[in-house]
Amino acid sequence: MAKNNIASVLAFEKKLVPSDGFMYGTTWAKRLENEATSPLKLQEKSVRGTISNRLKAAIKNDPLKLNAEVEKPNLQRVDSCALGTDQDTLKLHFTLKVLSGVEQPSACNNKEFNETYSQAARQYIEAEGFTELAKRYASNIANARFLWRNRVGTENIEVHVKVLNGESGQKWTFDAGSFSTRNFDSTNADVEALSKEIAKALSGEADFLLLEINAYAQIGGAQDVYPSEELVLDKSNSKGGKSKILYHVNDVAAMHSQKIGNALRTIDTWYPEHDEINVGPIAIEPYGAVTNLGTAYRNPKAKADFFTLFDRFACGETLDDKNDEHYVMAVLVRGGVFGASGKD
Repeated sequence: MAKNNIASVLAFEKKLVPSDGFMYGTTWAKRLENEATSPLKLQEKSVRGTISNRLKAAIKNDPLKLNAEVEKPNLQRVDSCALGTDQDTLKLHFTLKVLSGVEQPSACNNKEFNETYSQAARQYIEAEGFTELAKRYASNIANARFLWRNRVGTENIEVHVKVLNGESGQKWTFDAGSFSTRNFDSTNADVEALSKEIAKALSGEADFLLLEINAYAQIGGAQDVYPSEELVLDKSNSKGGKSKILYHVNDVAAMHSQKIGNALRTIDTWYPEHDEINVGPIAIEPYGAVTNLGTAYRNPKAKADFFTLFDRFACGETLDDKNDEHYVMAVLVRGGVFGASGKD
């Protein structure tokens, strides 16, 4: 199938749907007692900082100008969040819904393409059953990757997972420290059981899966915690405003669902340079983009990007590497708009 036969309108809905993460404070000894848990609220601080940015050569090479510059007050108003003085443990609570139907685009304006893609996707599901992807998603739940910066410098991290839909009532408890965030080699019976439930939902054996996830991180008494930071697009009132605005929901400090979702889909160890560089898994993205490193690890020139692989896969071509199929399906689980423009 030629490229001009790729659907120009093509979209997939995401199949991993996390809620926002809500942050609470408690103590490690009483972490499972609701009465010992309280919502964490944001606090505003006003500070007088110092000038610490790079200066122009004309200023930094002139002592008088440099002294005049550093004497200027760097006044800031920022949001912060911390545990209470009697608390040493952060609780992060969110839910995760896993959906099926990846073999059917939510929008596709090309019948022939839709048929060939659906057939290829069904063949993948029949052969693989999403077992590899589900194992990696389950590992990222077990290792508490979704805590991000809150995971650093912790004495203990425990993750409690409960199935909310159906009648099984399955529950699992994971010691996050026993699972690596650098690879997916660590596993146990509970991870396997959780990944099996995720795979059943993704492959359509179950209608859907709804999980309740509570992570407890013992970070130390009254220590700072790190909710998501808001991106302020309208800077018309930035003068005199806050230089850092943190996310909250109804006055409860929170983490964006997008940030949690990014952690869960940080499973790509199949990109070309993985074995040569010390980056570890990256989030599933069409071009393997890692914004904090300013690098796209799946360059189209290497024919390792999603669109190159997807166009072949969706047209019924067998990919050279099974891992490329895992990657393509993981991007479709992520969701997005992938239509081919009619213009070059």
